[in-house]
Amino acid sequence: MMEEILQAFQKHSTSTISDALDRLGIPGQALGIRPLKETFRLVGRAFTAHYVPVGAEKGTVGDYIDDVEPGQVVVLDNDGRLDATVWGDILTTVAYKRGIAGTVINGVCRDYNRSVELDYPIFACAHTMRTGKDRVQISAFNIPVSLGPARVAPGDILVGDADGIVVVPRQAEAEVLRVANEIAEAEDRIREAVEQGMRLDEARVKYRYFQLQRKADQ
Repeated sequence: MMEEILQAFQKHSTSTISDALDRLGIPGQALGIRPLKETFRLVGRAFTAHYVPVGAEKGTVGDYIDDVEPGQVVVLDNDGRLDATVWGDILTTVAYKRGIAGTVINGVCRDYNRSVELDYPIFACAHTMRTGKDRVQISAFNIPVSLGPARVAPGDILVGDADGIVVVPRQAEAEVLRVANEIAEAEDRIREAVEQGMRLDEARVKYRYFQLQRKADQ
C-alpha cells in the first residue's frame, strides 16, 4: 500500500509543488527532464544510480533492476549524456512487472514504444536508439545524484507529470506538503472567486497570489 504522504503528494501537480519548493528555498525542479508521454504521472521514493564512461573492463547497464522495490522510482544519473542510453525495453518490461513506479533519467532512454504500450512512466532528457552497453557503467548505487540542477538522495520523493519532475527531500517532505496544500487552497479560492464574477486582479490581491511561492521573509 502506498505511504500516506505519497498519496497526499499524488493530489498535487508539479507546478504546485514547485511553488512550495520555491517558498522554502529548495532547488527541487529537475529542469530539462520530460515525460515520454504527457499523460505519464509518477509518485514514489528514489532508488538512485550514477553512471560513468566505461573502463577497460566492460560494465553492465541494468542488472540492478531486481533489487528495486515495488513503488520505488528508478533515478539514473548519466550526467545528461545524449549519446548513450541507460534504459530500454527489457528494463521497462521488468520494471512494469515488478510494480516499480517509474524511471527518471538525467540522460536518454530508448524503445519509446514499449513504455507507451505498457503505460510505464519514463521521464528523460530525450530518447534515441544508441545503446549504453560498453559505453557507460554504473559507478555507485543509492548515493546522492543529480537531475539537472536538482539533487536526489535515496528515499527522496519524486513527483512527475506533464510539466516534468520535482524532487522533495526526505527531511523537508512534511513542510513541502504543508506549503503545497496552502498554495493549492489559495489557487482554488481564486478560481472560485473569478467564476463568481470577481475581477482576476482583485482575486489575486485578496488571496495573495503573488506571494504564494515567495519565501516567508520576502
